Amino acid sequence: MKATIWHNPKCGTSRKTLAILENLSKVEVEVIEYLKNPPSREKLAQLYRDAGISPNEGLRLRGTDAMERGLPDASADEVLEAMVVDPILIERPLVETDKGVRLCRPQDTVLDIL
Repeated sequence: MKATIWHNPKCGTSRKTLAILENLSKVEVEVIEYLKNPPSREKLAQLYRDAGISPNEGLRLRGTDAMERGLPDASADEVLEAMVVDPILIERPLVETDKGVRLCRPQDTVLDIL
């Protein structure tokens, strides 16, 4: 099975999720450091759609200026656009497999799609 993790190595939850993936021999892991290689608007929209959440639910509030910018109350399109311009606004980690996508907070959520 292949799993793609949209990862921030500075994030403890992201590191723990990656460790779960790497410790499973049946999983081939692709790591994308999304701050260096952000997803396109279309890819981000697809990830949230497949995870069954809105872009607003995938918005990172902690350590960002999302509140000051009014993003929690903005439209999904406005949130996606802000995330593309400033990927620090993307809550992490997102993991995608053939079984679906999850925002892995807490990290054990990844087990739902393995």
